[in-house]
Amino acid sequence: MKKLSYLLVLSGLISVSAIAADSPHSIGYNVGVTSDYIFRGISQSQHDPALSGGVDYSHASGLYAGTWLSTQKWVDTGLKTDSDFELDVYGGYKGAVGDIGYDVGLIRYSYDGDAVAGMPTPNTTEVYLGASWKMLSLKYSHTVSKYFVGWAGAPNTSTRGSNYLELNASHDLGDGWGLLGHIGHQKVKNVSVADYTDWKVGVSKDVGFGTFTLAYSDTDANTPAYTWGTSPEDVSKGVVSISFSKSF
Repeated sequence: MKKLSYLLVLSGLISVSAIAADSPHSIGYNVGVTSDYIFRGISQSQHDPALSGGVDYSHASGLYAGTWLSTQKWVDTGLKTDSDFELDVYGGYKGAVGDIGYDVGLIRYSYDGDAVAGMPTPNTTEVYLGASWKMLSLKYSHTVSKYFVGWAGAPNTSTRGSNYLELNASHDLGDGWGLLGHIGHQKVKNVSVADYTDWKVGVSKDVGFGTFTLAYSDTDANTPAYTWGTSPEDVSKGVVSISFSKSF
């Protein structure tokens, strides 16, 4: 994680003294490419490759904020036109009590393009609460916007209150190798046909200039509910994906 750059000084957000060696501020960057952008077990790229990048700010107190941008292909199938990107903006507070880490925050998922009249918006806001212990982490996300990623009951009933509970595990094998596991359950308020459980297993390798991850993801989602696109794809089916990411 790099110290806050001189660009923030020029913008007036902090003073020159704030970037001294003992500064409580830090900023990091990340870039990535994947053969299939999978989010909660569902392909966001119609099983095509995706590019992403982000910026994260953190303070020694535990406060943090960030933004992340990725290509996607699912929004322009009826929710918005000419939509190619997802922009996430988030912030929160994290800390630890002994071996127990905690994280609480808010995230906004936004999609470019022009809204389709009469259709619910895919833009979604969630609050989340997470806890971690050694190799395990547990996280609960709760939708506070009117709609969750464009899902709506008839006629356009709000899906506020949708939620996602996930358990993640990681294990360091040494020499840059790691194992990962995940299981989660998505509940869509007022649209029970969209509820599902997803899981993932994978292996990662830090090669010095970045990290490669090979993973298998699958779900028990209702296939008709998760088949969409210009050339309809079952975006909930089991897939093997490979990704590369670099943080600096």
